[in-house]
Amino acid sequence: MENGRSILNQISSQLNADSFLQEHWQGSFDEYLDIVRQDPQVTRTAFQRVYDMIMSYGTYPVEGKKGLIRYRFFDDPVNDGKDGIFGLSKPLMELVNVFKSAALKYGSERRVLLLHGPVGSSKSTITRLLKQGLERYSRTEDGALYSFGWKEEDGTILWDPMNGDPLQLVPLKNR
Repeated sequence: MENGRSILNQISSQLNADSFLQEHWQGSFDEYLDIVRQDPQVTRTAFQRVYDMIMSYGTYPVEGKKGLIRYRFFDDPVNDGKDGIFGLSKPLMELVNVFKSAALKYGSERRVLLLHGPVGSSKSTITRLLKQGLERYSRTEDGALYSFGWKEEDGTILWDPMNGDPLQLVPLKNR
């Protein structure tokens, strides 16, 4: 049986300090605003992030089905197709169109999105793919997320429990 020190050594050998620092950037609000000026995409809405994440995997036409587009994201290429969704190209196109519409602020961003269908129609699989995809995407440079905290006089930082976007600190009329 391993002792606590050997378990910690095993865990620390698997950690990458550079990727940790990249994924856990800390800086001032001024520095964040510089990042926003360099890459305004940082301020995307959740719907824009979901749509961009799906599109980052690419698309291809469905063979024998004129006008149908298949989104590679739903093939689950990261897990070698373990959770790939097949036979639902049209409903998946409609779902991605809802995300696109919401990303473009056409009004669907104010609606609740409900997946419904019979048992075994991939509702949970679609949700799982989206959740895992967003987790991976948020670790990339294109999908980076930022939040804020308040630095106390004693040096401790109180992080926003809602992980809100730092631009929320700026009044809406000034954004």
